[in-house]
This record gives sequence, structure tokens and C-alpha cells, in this order.
Amino acid sequence: MKLLVTGGAGFIGSAVVRRAVAQGHSVVNVDALTYAACLDNIEVVADAPGYTFEQADIRDAAAMAAILKVHRPDAIMHLAAESHVDRSIDGPAAFIDTNVTGTYVLLEAARAYWTEAGKPTDFRFHHISTDEVFGSLGETGFFTEDSPYQPNSPYSASKASSDHLIRAWHETYGLPIVLTNCSNNYGPFQFPEKLIPVVILKALSGQPIPIYGQGDNIRDWLHVEDHAEALLLVLEKASSGSSYNIGGENEMTNLELVQMLCGILDRLRPARKPYAEQITFVTDRPGHDRRYAIDPTRIVEDLGWHPAYTPETGLEQTVQWYLDNEAWLNALLARDGVGERLGAAK
Repeated sequence: MKLLVTGGAGFIGSAVVRRAVAQGHSVVNVDALTYAACLDNIEVVADAPGYTFEQADIRDAAAMAAILKVHRPDAIMHLAAESHVDRSIDGPAAFIDTNVTGTYVLLEAARAYWTEAGKPTDFRFHHISTDEVFGSLGETGFFTEDSPYQPNSPYSASKASSDHLIRAWHETYGLPIVLTNCSNNYGPFQFPEKLIPVVILKALSGQPIPIYGQGDNIRDWLHVEDHAEALLLVLEKASSGSSYNIGGENEMTNLELVQMLCGILDRLRPARKPYAEQITFVTDRPGHDRRYAIDPTRIVEDLGWHPAYTPETGLEQTVQWYLDNEAWLNALLARDGVGERLGAAK
């Protein structure tokens, strides 16, 4: 297929681009190159046959229409988004502007393109979202595709809004869509404002490793390569109007995760004392969701997908990648907000 991927220079988007090119798809990568984007993430495919990069903002209606007219993709995979909860607490406007307005602009451009093409039934608009739209779980239970939406942060509220737009354009205009909601991603090329690269960065620099509250918030961790594989599988095989939750089936508390990372670092890059001694508990994030966990039964039964990485194999591979790519990491340290405590506003 010929795919248009938005946000393809970001963390998850670049994993999708790399895998799609490796699978033989043609890819048009559309990215505005905001603070969290990095062209090094897709350097390996930069000269690949069938790969094209377009620097453009999804909020620019004229640019989106022109790119669709020129490249005429078979499908759109929409990953471009503001995604850091802490930043959304400090500055929610950017999240509404990009995640809601940007999605609306892209949807309208896609609808016009699809209509002009004669409304082909095999066209797909694949919207990639998050399990955070469902809110917070208690000690038991799992998010399913039928869970009610209860977003608790400006970020998750903006993604919930974009999910609703996707559904509405399908129901009202017939636009062929698929929707996926994923759990917390990790892996190579993740921008160093998210928990795992922050832990690695702080540990190696000898600084305190910050953990919100008591570290007892629980997340389901999904390796980005497992996620990219699932996204392309959904795009190729899912029926129009369907939705799938994608989870790694790897629940652990934030404290357990950080302790595991410290143990891996102790083996791979020993220091004078255990890295876990740098762990420091800091004031919790406002509105911090207690627990996320996904039931992936639908994608397993319908499409035969299973995550390949366990926490042990995935975290070891991730830590080793950061140790082997410190130049990539260090190049991003001067970017806005890296190394600062964000999202503490009350």
C-alpha cells in the first residue's frame, strides 16, 4: 500500500515508518518537526525506494489537501499529536490545538480526498490513540473497546475528543476508519521526557531519579515495535468502523519499573554504587491516574496478534539501545523542557 503517516518523525510514528518500509509499503511521512520530533529516528529509511518526507503541520488545511492530491495514499495513519501529560498540565492549549483542531483539519482533508476519488471502500483513516481516554482503573478490571470514556488530564481529554471526531466522521459521512487505543509505549528513540529515558538519563548522570508520589501507580507497558506491528496489522486486516485496544500485558508499578531499570543498568553499566540508591520520591502529578490495564482479547482473537517482548527482554533491549546511542540522547538534551520538572501546577 501507499501510506501517509502523520507524526512519522516521532517515537511511535518513526517505528511505524521503519516497519512499513521494511514490509515493502510506500510511505509519505508528514511531520511538522516540533520539539519531540527527530529526523535521526527515520534516517535508516531516508533513501529507501518509495519513501518521501513532507514537513507540514496537520493544522494547515491547504498543505494537507495538497499533500493528499500529490501523493494519493491508500490509507492515512494518524499519529501526529502532543502526547506528554505533564506538558498538557502546564499548557493545555497546544494539546487542544494539535490533537483536536489538527485532527479535524486532517479529517476534512481526508474526506474531500476520499470523496473526489469516488469513495473507495478499501481506503482507511487509521487513528492511533491512547488508553488514557478511559480514565483510571481500580485494583481489578481491564479497559476494553467498550469502556466508557473518562479522561482525567488535558492530554487524555484532547485525545478523547479526537477519538469522538473519528467516530463521528465515520457515522455521519461514511469515511472508512479504524481506531486503536494503546497502553504505555517504550523502546528505542523515545524522547527523553518520558519515564524510561528519564530514568536512564538521570541514572547515568548521577542525578536523583524522580518517581511521582510513592511509585505505586500501575501501567501496562507495550514495546513500540510490538505496537507498530499491531498497527500495520489493524490497517491491513480490520474492517471499517472497528476499534482495537493494544496492550503489552505487562503491568507493573512505576517503582517496580524503575527498580528493574536500575538493575539492568547495574549489569550493563556498573557504577560505584547501585543506581537504585538514586531513586527519589517527588510530589505527585495533579490528577495522576491510578492504574491502566488493557484487555487485548479482540485483537488477539480477530487478527492473531500477540506481543513478542516481555518486560525482561524489552527493557534490556531498550536500555542497551540508549547506552549504545548516547549521542542521539545527548543531542536532545538542550530541547525545551528536557530535564525539567513539568506538570507540577495546581
